[in-house]
Amino acid sequence: MEIDAWVWWLIGAAGLGIPLVLTAMPEFGMFAVGALAASVTAALGAGVTGQVLVFTAVSVALIAVVRPIANRHRSQRPEFASGVDALRGRTAVVLERVDGTGGRIKLAGEIWSARTLDADASFEPGRQVDVVEIDGATAVVM
Repeated sequence: MEIDAWVWWLIGAAGLGIPLVLTAMPEFGMFAVGALAASVTAALGAGVTGQVLVFTAVSVALIAVVRPIANRHRSQRPEFASGVDALRGRTAVVLERVDGTGGRIKLAGEIWSARTLDADASFEPGRQVDVVEIDGATAVVM
């Protein structure tokens, strides 16, 4: 019993899929797709040289195109801000006059001590301000 070349390429694609699942390395998946393309090429009657060229070309093309895109997406994950980091950039309402030395604001439903970023600036009660940073238990606003 002789097995056709396209079947061997399918077995190779399945064999490359196993390390893809076990190691989570996408390169194995790209090689598996290359083996599938070579299997189709073999089924269409191309010789061994054509099959190997198709496998190489498809695998290299996928690695050259998909891998940089995957790396870019991996490095651009959205950051989840929590605690005081989540308060930066939010809007607050002045409750007591805020200047360079102190004051009070209502921020995220809580009353916070606050001071202005610019020591010469001041904000009167009722005015909306933006939180620039949190310095200890004091919100720095502008």
